Amino acid sequence: MGLTMVLHTWTQTLEHHIHVHCVVTGGALAPDGARWLPTARRDFLFPVKALSRVFRGKYLTALHAAYTQGRVQCAGTTASLADPRHFHRFLTPLWQQPWVVYAKPPFASAQHVVSYLGRYTHRVALSNDRLVALHAGQVAFRWRDRRRSNRPKVMTLPAAEFIRRFLLHVLPKGFMRIRHYGVLGNRCRTPRGATCRRLFAQPPPSPPAVESAATLMRRLTGIDIERCPQCHQGRLVGIATLYPVAPPWGGLEAPRPP
Repeated sequence: MGLTMVLHTWTQTLEHHIHVHCVVTGGALAPDGARWLPTARRDFLFPVKALSRVFRGKYLTALHAAYTQGRVQCAGTTASLADPRHFHRFLTPLWQQPWVVYAKPPFASAQHVVSYLGRYTHRVALSNDRLVALHAGQVAFRWRDRRRSNRPKVMTLPAAEFIRRFLLHVLPKGFMRIRHYGVLGNRCRTPRGATCRRLFAQPPPSPPAVESAATLMRRLTGIDIERCPQCHQGRLVGIATLYPVAPPWGGLEAPRPP
């Protein structure tokens, strides 16, 4: 079975909302690699209620293990949980609380999967085109109110609060936003991917399209680097390319005086 997990930590207003998006294959590659083993039913992978209970058990067990090993830091509003008795009282009712695991039907195509997950994988919290203004120490940015039919709105925050919210979603050193497992794992994706394509009679993937730096910047940021930064009308035209040339004394440093 293949699994891709994408960490997503923010809301439209940059508040903390930690959750994980998971893309799971509808089957697994047989141990001998000779055939694909599909799930028992094609309309779902496994019962969602059972998944909720399993996820709750795995998560709380891992949290308790991390706490007993001293890998959980309790500070601020959670400082009282540093006392093992308080932590136990906090953890006990969570075993009885129903957990929600939201499962969606499969996407229409692989392109839809890439488009959807691309919003979270290579950007943090918000894109530049959502920024509206910076004036008098206040930052204004666009957001969508999902509780009111995705109505577009503008939120204004003090610059310090805006930076605080943004930095909540910058991962600490060593953390990974995306992880792959099974047939999608980095170590075996190439050979097992080729095996899966052969079993499903699929052609090899086409090479990625080559995109110029100007086109890439325009698509990702909306900035046209070929437009004159002064008049914003004319187009910058390349006249010549200057390549580094080694000096006649054979090094990159300036010659020393005699």
